[in-house]
Amino acid sequence: MTSYFGWRLLWHEKGRNALAVGGIFIAVLMIFLQLGFYSCVPKGGMQFYDQLRFDLLMASSAYVFQGQSYDFPRRRLYQALSAPEVNSAAPLYQSEESWLNLEDGVRRDVFVLAFNPDDEVFKPDDIERQRDVIKHPDTVLVDVATLPIYGPQTSGRLVEIGGRAMTIGGRYSIGTGFLGLGVVLTSDVNFLRMFPYRSLASVNLGLIRLNPGAVPANVAARLREILPADTKAFTRSELEAEEVRYWRTRTATGLIFGFGVVISIVVGTVILYQTMATQVIRHLPQYATLKAIGYTDGYLRGVVVAMAMTLASIAFVPSLAAALIVYDRVRVITRLPIEMTATRVVAVLVVSLAMSAVSALIAVRILRRASPADLF
Repeated sequence: MTSYFGWRLLWHEKGRNALAVGGIFIAVLMIFLQLGFYSCVPKGGMQFYDQLRFDLLMASSAYVFQGQSYDFPRRRLYQALSAPEVNSAAPLYQSEESWLNLEDGVRRDVFVLAFNPDDEVFKPDDIERQRDVIKHPDTVLVDVATLPIYGPQTSGRLVEIGGRAMTIGGRYSIGTGFLGLGVVLTSDVNFLRMFPYRSLASVNLGLIRLNPGAVPANVAARLREILPADTKAFTRSELEAEEVRYWRTRTATGLIFGFGVVISIVVGTVILYQTMATQVIRHLPQYATLKAIGYTDGYLRGVVVAMAMTLASIAFVPSLAAALIVYDRVRVITRLPIEMTATRVVAVLVVSLAMSAVSALIAVRILRRASPADLF
């Protein structure tokens, strides 16, 4: 009964309520977008790690995130191998250099990753198939997510990286994440050719693989006991928690999008409150009639809440459709791993209905303070 009466009131003024739905649509869409960015930023940080074969990750004690991993002595990997649960320990090297685009003569930073091609480090087949390719002197593979501003990225093309002529041996697909606009992969020997001041004795990341049945958390705790303070070990879950903590609490990115969610909810609540308060004031005679013939404040409260939740439900559907379209464009343009999840859809729906109920309960106070005689 309350839903039917509320719907009749809304249908009576379709034009005004269409504007209200439009305002709620914008607020709900903003919640979807802010939550999408808030969730995908840490995923962007884990995008590279998800394609690596490891059970534990060793890094410098100064590690911040992958782009600022710093380095630690390679002998720490050999110390880790002394643990009976450890099966292998592979080094990974990384740094930044300049890529000279011969077409426009502009130098741009490119992120360089390197490993020993004899080690099984990466999961993607397109890297596994080309491990012999990067054994060739001065040869690199280019991530397909590298932007076109770096020029043609076809196999056989000569490019200049760090003042050294390099040949593009092929391409692979992982994603650049937050490493930069362009990423290349090569062998550890070629890495030294590009960075003659570096040494293979200092590694950026260590990929530890355990024997079957070993518990990563237990092995990580043991390594922390035997390794010096210049190195630390992460399980995959600990590494993900570290990346999430960094991107959401230590950078402006997480704070901006997290605060954006709050602002979007506040804006949606205000829009709904203004709409419902206007509805209540404009229909005071109808509410007065209901109170005069014996309907309680609880019934009237239910009517207003039903109206608010109806408006929010109507706005939710186009907001979801628009969010899916925007997510798709963001993936293409920014290469961020933003995606819609069932959990997010349900969460935003619940938030939308909750903020509509709160707005309605605030607006209905006008009726609770008034008597039927005052209303007439």
